[in-house]
Amino acid sequence: MTIDLARFHAAFFEESFEGLDAMESSLLALDPGTADKETINAIFRAAHSIKGGSATFGFSAVAAFTHILETLLDQMRSGVRPVAQPLVDQLLGSVDAVRELLEAARDGREANVALIAAHQNALAATLANTAAPAAAVMHVEAPASVSNSTGFKIEFTPVPSLFRSGNDPRHIFRELASLGTLNVEAHCEHAPKLGDKVPEDCHLNWVLTLTGNVDEARVREAFAWVEDECHLVITALEAAPASKPVLTLIEGGKSAARNEAIVPPSAMAHDRRAGDRRQGGPEGSSIRVSTEKIDQLINLVGELVITQAMLAQQAGVLDPIVCEKLLGGLSQLDRNTRQLQESVMSIRMLPMEFVFSRFPRMVHDLAGQLGKQVRLITLGESTELDKGLIEKIADPLTHLVRNSLDHGIETVEARIAAGKDPVGTVRLSAAHQGGSIVIEISDDGRGLNRERILAKARESGLNVSDTMSDSEVWQLIFANGFSTAEVVTDVSGRGVGMDVVKKNILSLGGQVDLQSVAGKGATVTIRLPLTLAILDGMSIRVGEEIFIVPLNCVVESLQPTADQVKPVAGAGRVVKVRSEYLPLVSLSNAFRIPAEHRDPTQGVLVLVEAEGKKIALQVDELVAQQQVVIKSLEANYKRVFGISGATILGDGRVALILDVGSLVRDLHQRAAA
Repeated sequence: MTIDLARFHAAFFEESFEGLDAMESSLLALDPGTADKETINAIFRAAHSIKGGSATFGFSAVAAFTHILETLLDQMRSGVRPVAQPLVDQLLGSVDAVRELLEAARDGREANVALIAAHQNALAATLANTAAPAAAVMHVEAPASVSNSTGFKIEFTPVPSLFRSGNDPRHIFRELASLGTLNVEAHCEHAPKLGDKVPEDCHLNWVLTLTGNVDEARVREAFAWVEDECHLVITALEAAPASKPVLTLIEGGKSAARNEAIVPPSAMAHDRRAGDRRQGGPEGSSIRVSTEKIDQLINLVGELVITQAMLAQQAGVLDPIVCEKLLGGLSQLDRNTRQLQESVMSIRMLPMEFVFSRFPRMVHDLAGQLGKQVRLITLGESTELDKGLIEKIADPLTHLVRNSLDHGIETVEARIAAGKDPVGTVRLSAAHQGGSIVIEISDDGRGLNRERILAKARESGLNVSDTMSDSEVWQLIFANGFSTAEVVTDVSGRGVGMDVVKKNILSLGGQVDLQSVAGKGATVTIRLPLTLAILDGMSIRVGEEIFIVPLNCVVESLQPTADQVKPVAGAGRVVKVRSEYLPLVSLSNAFRIPAEHRDPTQGVLVLVEAEGKKIALQVDELVAQQQVVIKSLEANYKRVFGISGATILGDGRVALILDVGSLVRDLHQRAAA
């Protein structure tokens, strides 16, 4: 029976790209002065797995390139080749080449031939100039009587369980055939009778004859995947007299077999990890599931939560004595539904590390391109976000980090002249604050130049004035086509980017703020409300309308007395709560809907907090505390100020979810103006 390997391609590519990411991270962490041996081994193992998998699935170009890369890494881990920064940079470039080959194989297109050839030639040149330690190098001239081996006889007897580990002898035979002329003899004299045979077991053994000028180490390498699952005997064939003296290079007491000319690779045995998974090994506890199935499950759980809320509301009119068992069952359903939705929601959550991990390499390369020294600090990598949100925020973050390096961080000379650390710092952080996700990109560079931004804005025809506040001036850089760069480069200067960044963030229902101190640096803060989640909320009534306030924004609720409410000339009213004066916002006025009570003392005040600031919301009644499913209002209608989404209540009505952050920011911005 022929196995269709194409169905395993998706898993192979996903694992290979994960391996490349691990290689890149490890290379960036390598300190040439004190290179960690385990780190080098991890890089080698990742390259080796990619090589083996690509050969198994027939991606020969990937296997050929990673074979050269693996050879160089093997020299590094054996100590033959010292770890130096130029070598690390070269390996990073090789990772890019492997990534291009894998993407081309995955997408069914031609790879960038020029890029691959450049890196492959560079690796070959490096290997050709191998400089081994003097103590480990010995040149030996073979006398005329010494013979060269013309091949090997190989007795290969695998254990019966060979196939169960995912290995196939045919892949090994193809590998050997690429080294010379191969003759294969299969023997079955030790196989059990037909009725006693186990279909999953291997009942054959082979005698192979490989002729050609082949090194024994290359032969043994072909059996590396099955060395613990077979009995292997390799015997050199009768040798022919050598025609001339031979020069042999010995490295660390063994032949330099890994410096041989690279031959086109062929299929190798499957990655042993695949066998581990089939047998419930180290990775047997995880499976890969498409995001479409997860989204469908989340939507179904959301509908279940709504149905449970409807049942709970209907049960509120039942006699607790007569319907004791029914109410007990509904209470249990409520607990189980809550646990189920929490578990399901966590499936789509990924740590910010998935985004942050791309930046060390980018900062490394871009800093070198710009002639700057930059350190990258990341905080909150474990902060979990929805997978869809992470995918959409990756590009804006990339542009902001590039801007920090290009416009923010100064050159080494400029930083020294300013009395700063020659090495600039870019900091990335992520955290949950209230009901929002807050991501900050900050640097300790030169900061924004107010006068230069205003001058450029006037040149661009923007309506500006010298009386504008700093925050208003900083927002000008998000204008369409705005740029203060004097020279257009491949990094910046075309005026395309910051406006797109803001547009993308706003499309997620978020906000972007910018702060800067001249000579000290700048900080970009991105706030993203939840776009799809199940959250705990407090339902409030204003007139006949029901709103949901995220419970994590609620500080307290109270009914004020007349002496607590004070008018402020030209700025509405404030309420005094324990020696603190808070702005009072009537939701009836904010959303232009009729209210039952106009007098704050007749209604209820809900104190909410966002971004470190508090306000008091005037409502008619506190209804209940409940879990709600957030539905995107923008996707189904349009964006509405002060609203982050909508939900369906137990009685089937639609309730709007308040965006407390935008209400707080709007009030304080108007007060400042």
